[in-house]
Amino acid sequence: MRALRSPGLWLALALTAAAGAWPYFTGSASNREVAFTILLSVALASSLNILLGYTGYVSFGHIVFYGLGGYMGIYLLSERGVSLWLAVLAGGAIAGLLALLLGASILRLRGAYFALATIGVNEAARAFINNFQPFGGPIGMTLNFRLYDHYGGAARALWMVYGVMLGLTLLVILVSYLVKNSKFGLGLLAIRENEDAAEIMGVTAPQAKTWAYVLSAIFPGMIGVLFFFKNGNIEPHDAFRLHLSIEMIVMVMLGGYGTVLGPVLGAAGYQRLRGMLLVSPIFKNIQLAVAGGLLLIIVLFVPAGAVGWLRHRVPVLRKVLE
Repeated sequence: MRALRSPGLWLALALTAAAGAWPYFTGSASNREVAFTILLSVALASSLNILLGYTGYVSFGHIVFYGLGGYMGIYLLSERGVSLWLAVLAGGAIAGLLALLLGASILRLRGAYFALATIGVNEAARAFINNFQPFGGPIGMTLNFRLYDHYGGAARALWMVYGVMLGLTLLVILVSYLVKNSKFGLGLLAIRENEDAAEIMGVTAPQAKTWAYVLSAIFPGMIGVLFFFKNGNIEPHDAFRLHLSIEMIVMVMLGGYGTVLGPVLGAAGYQRLRGMLLVSPIFKNIQLAVAGGLLLIIVLFVPAGAVGWLRHRVPVLRKVLE
């Protein structure tokens, strides 16, 4: 319980809660959509940070869990008539199960080989779903509009989903913090620094990496269900977009990998930058090139990200910036 008193944790939670409360105060649907995108990005970045930040394994295919979870949830909602809550749990469960099965094999790879393998997993999943007729094949699935009547109508359902997204984002941040400050997290950090030395010191690296992979996959699976329920339809192209995985990495690195606050600031900052690029007649079609350039600059000049840079430059902030 003493660990939960950390000012770094409460700062991350307070910033996220404040951003999430903004649409409730304004009552604006447009503000809600902007905040939803930011919360979704924070949750995805924080979940990826459990793998990338704590173990040092770079996954370019993490979005596969988001897409697979979304498909499972929408299928259960539209074809089996289950509730949204069960669909969200099922989305997280199927994503975690896939990570468990994959972790036993691809986590034996390291460095660039692991990164390339994760790209292959994402493309293989997209090809499979594209030809899997129970999930609608290449045209995907669309929810019956009457389904939203069970949740008070479409307008009310959107606010409900937003509230769940806010709660889930806060939960991801809390879990990320608890993992980092646990014995399990200490083992992950040891793997990040030197995996061979960690094993010599008693860390069971394959098992630890696999469970970190599973934990980082569950939340994107749940988030995918919420996002595509809000949209009302799902297609392979939207569910398995590789560039979303790249953007997740940029968010983590921008804020500071291996920190709790870093993905929060990185996701919010990147989404703000992306919003400005999308309305710019010059940069709107090259936003991914900008993201790639930003990642290169971070790796070369500020590898610790914004939070790491501040902790290094201003020692007094080390107790505040977790």
